[in-house]
Amino acid sequence: MSKIFHVMYDDDAVLMTAAKDLVGQGVRVKDVFSPFPVHGIDPVIGIKRTRLAICSFMFAMTGTSLALLGMWYFMISDWPMNIGGKPSFSLIENVMAFIPVTFEFSVLCGAHGMAITYLLRNGTLPGMPATNPDPRTTDDKFVMEITTDNNSMSSDELESAIRGTDMIELSIKDA
Repeated sequence: MSKIFHVMYDDDAVLMTAAKDLVGQGVRVKDVFSPFPVHGIDPVIGIKRTRLAICSFMFAMTGTSLALLGMWYFMISDWPMNIGGKPSFSLIENVMAFIPVTFEFSVLCGAHGMAITYLLRNGTLPGMPATNPDPRTTDDKFVMEITTDNNSMSSDELESAIRGTDMIELSIKDA
C-alpha cells in the first residue's frame, strides 16, 4: 500500500537543506507547500520551468488581433468618420492613431487570460477542492510532500531518511 508523507519545517532554509539532502539520497519530492515562494526549490525537487510566458504572449497577441480587427471594423468599414482631416480609407493610414488602444487591449487580454489560467492551473477557482495538506502552510510553516508511489525506497527507508532532517512534524497517511 502506498503512503503519503507530509514533513513540516519551520524555516525555508531548513526546508531547502532538507530537500537537497533527501534528493541527494534518491528521494523524489512530489510537492512543497509554503506561505511564500521559496526561491531555488524548483530545480532542487525537479520541477521543470513553466511555459506560462508563451501562454501570456498568446493571450496578448489575441488581444492585439481583436483590437486591430475591431478598430478596422468600427473606424474604417462600418462607420468611417472624418476626424481632423485624417483619411479613413484603410487601416494602414490610421494604424498610428490605433497604437495606444491596441497596446492597452493587448495588456487587458494578457492580464485577464493569465489570471484565469493561474486560477485553473493551481485549482483555486471557487468550488475546486483544496489540495493543501495543512492550513498552517498559509501562515508560517513549510510542508514537503513525499509519496512512496514515485520512490524506489520502502516506506520504512523513506521514514528513516525523513527523520534524519531537521523536521518539526511528520504525518504519514495511507494513499
